[in-house]
Amino acid sequence: MNRASDNFIFANKTEWTDLGGGVSRKILGWDNQVMMVKVKFEQGAVGAPHTHFHTQTTYCAKGKFEFTIGDEKQIISYGDGVYIPPNAVHGAVCLEEGVLIDVFSPVREDFLDGDAISYFGNKND
Repeated sequence: MNRASDNFIFANKTEWTDLGGGVSRKILGWDNQVMMVKVKFEQGAVGAPHTHFHTQTTYCAKGKFEFTIGDEKQIISYGDGVYIPPNAVHGAVCLEEGVLIDVFSPVREDFLDGDAISYFGNKND
């Protein structure tokens, strides 16, 4: 099925989705091949180690994070980028309140249909 987001997605008109554990997201554009997501983290929030078959790139728009990809750990901050290959175990800890821009290929269908497993804790906490 060929489907896509609107051509223009305005952040001030898009609601945050609470993922629990101090993390929220806004989907900012997608089609069958690519998806961009803005993810907001409170200090101390954790993206638990996980894998997915999607290629992921991440831009740090604000804050400081400790990223782990496989056995490698690095601290990233504003302006830095991360590349996560398909099926690589990865996770992050937010060291300073921040925002990440994640880009996935192909689209994260699980984000669109609400079936995504939360890597950020229980929404009911």
